[in-house]
Amino acid sequence: MTTRGSLLRHVMTETGTTQSMLSRLSGVHQPSISQFLSGRVDLSDGQLDRLLSCMGYRLEVVRRPVVPELTRSERRSWRLHRQLSCHLTPDTLEEWIPRLERNLDRERTSVRGERHLRNVDRWESLIANRDVLGLHRVMTGLDRDSIEMREVSPMGGLLPESERLDVLRDLRRAS
Repeated sequence: MTTRGSLLRHVMTETGTTQSMLSRLSGVHQPSISQFLSGRVDLSDGQLDRLLSCMGYRLEVVRRPVVPELTRSERRSWRLHRQLSCHLTPDTLEEWIPRLERNLDRERTSVRGERHLRNVDRWESLIANRDVLGLHRVMTGLDRDSIEMREVSPMGGLLPESERLDVLRDLRRAS
């Protein structure tokens, strides 16, 4: 797969654009361009598109669905949280608050490590702000951040037992 930096380098070569010229055209400092090209600094799709436009190109990103590689534990947690997410509304969140607060207190006293404690703080903030959309994102997200947030989830005990058992049965069948 082509990196963004190598794509930028290719277009610069094609168009005969130097780093200093691209810097003047784009307003991006030349040392930053050098770091993008070397891969020392990540270049976002938006940044790359902006730099390419200065040379008469645009970025086309091809999107395709990919099944993520999850451990058995990560897949189990995601499936259970996804099922619970079906029940999450502003009203149910209000009903769940007492249990969530107890679970957060328990998590805070039992977890170790800065990352886990920071994630407990983030759960607490999402819940205190009644951020239903943010909670849905963390409960169903497959990005590393969401996976790590679910490692210290305060959502235990909220999913109806019959649904929890259905999810676990489905996971066993899929194995």
